[in-house]
Amino acid sequence: MIEETIKKLASGEVSARELVAKYQDAIKKKDKVLNAYREVFPDAMEAAEDIDKKIKHGDTPRALEGIPFAIKDNILIKGKMGGAASKILEGYTASYDAAVIKKLRAAGAIFLGRTNMDEFAMGSSTENSAYGPTKNPYDESRVPGGSSGGSAAAVAADMALAALGSDTGGSIRQPAAFCGVVGLKPTYGAVSRSGLIAMASSLDQIGPLAKSVRDAEIIFDVIRGRDEKDATSLELEAELPYGSSASKTIGIPKEYFLKEGMDVKVSEKISEATEFLKSQGFGIKEVSLPYTQYALAAYYIVMPAEVSANLARFDGMRYGPREGGKSLLEVYAKTREKGFGTEARRRIILGTYVLSAGYHDAYYGRAQKVRHLIRKDFEDEFKNVDLILTPTTPTLAFKIGEKTEDPLSMYLADIFTVPANLAGVPAISVPFGKVGNLPVGVQLIAPWFEERRLFEVGKILESK
Repeated sequence: MIEETIKKLASGEVSARELVAKYQDAIKKKDKVLNAYREVFPDAMEAAEDIDKKIKHGDTPRALEGIPFAIKDNILIKGKMGGAASKILEGYTASYDAAVIKKLRAAGAIFLGRTNMDEFAMGSSTENSAYGPTKNPYDESRVPGGSSGGSAAAVAADMALAALGSDTGGSIRQPAAFCGVVGLKPTYGAVSRSGLIAMASSLDQIGPLAKSVRDAEIIFDVIRGRDEKDATSLELEAELPYGSSASKTIGIPKEYFLKEGMDVKVSEKISEATEFLKSQGFGIKEVSLPYTQYALAAYYIVMPAEVSANLARFDGMRYGPREGGKSLLEVYAKTREKGFGTEARRRIILGTYVLSAGYHDAYYGRAQKVRHLIRKDFEDEFKNVDLILTPTTPTLAFKIGEKTEDPLSMYLADIFTVPANLAGVPAISVPFGKVGNLPVGVQLIAPWFEERRLFEVGKILESK
């Protein structure tokens, strides 16, 4: 769809101004109900007019020329507010562009606005935003998933042609599945995290939400690569290898289908996807990832520990509003108490506890050892198969408010997506039909830096 839109822009069939106006009109009509956007940028039309002038002058269209994007509220855009949907960053204006924003700008993208999210990306439903929940475009009584729920809803509701989100434990793929769009979590290090407001630095990864697998591929090719401001980013080959000759065997991990709480209708859709790929000439093989049973427990030790460290900087001294107090400690305490929401405070406290003297080795150290074993599971099975196929989520999109009183139930929404973050492997969620009116997502997981395999098989899946 991106390629078709750029062709229409280049031929004059449509102008960038008309394109932006179309999406701005859609936002005006739909977003009062959906609450997908935190802010709509008034200067998007100016950017569109500049692109129209370039096209009239005969400039060669760039990879994302005139494509209107929605950007998650934790990815910084110079001169725009960036708040990670938290009161503690209210009024903060970014002084620089995130690395991915620089790359999108250079490729000709237009930024429509910043989207709603779970506060500091902590959540699976976008109900933890300090500015109210986002609603699912397919059923407004249900969640869009999280934490990138605003970005997913914006794309699904045609309020943006594409979007960026961030994925720490499934925060791109899970909302993509709930909203019926494509969501890619790249290999850890494939995309720079510079300019992403950190949640858990060893798990966070920026990626696209898009209308099609091909669109996600185009966006990934623009934003990937080494960045000197992110020591964990890696230089990739100019052209990533295509694996069409090798990507013929798909593994189905038996442990993923033994989970309690797995929706029967979701399981049936995954079986249907498996049979479809078999009919397309793929070999299907059962595989075992035995340590995935510990993935969620390990994740909810490693992630809060890093949250505790990363969010220590938000104390009222450097960013956002500051509460008064009789001492510096009281200023810190009051600012953080008022600024952070319930889920953020819960994870900060849990993370501080698992890093404390006497508990560090018993909890955090042991969780890191389990993480290594989960990675080893993937290493071992990728010697036997080219890709792994799983559900993206154990259930369909759930009702707003259904899980807010039971954090453990909410955490289980990430049970199939968390292992890929712990291991650092790339994964994609591709829509595969619906149950009733609610979308179902199929997750494909590839070896490190083999995103091309995801794109190839993902395109076949979406052709069904």
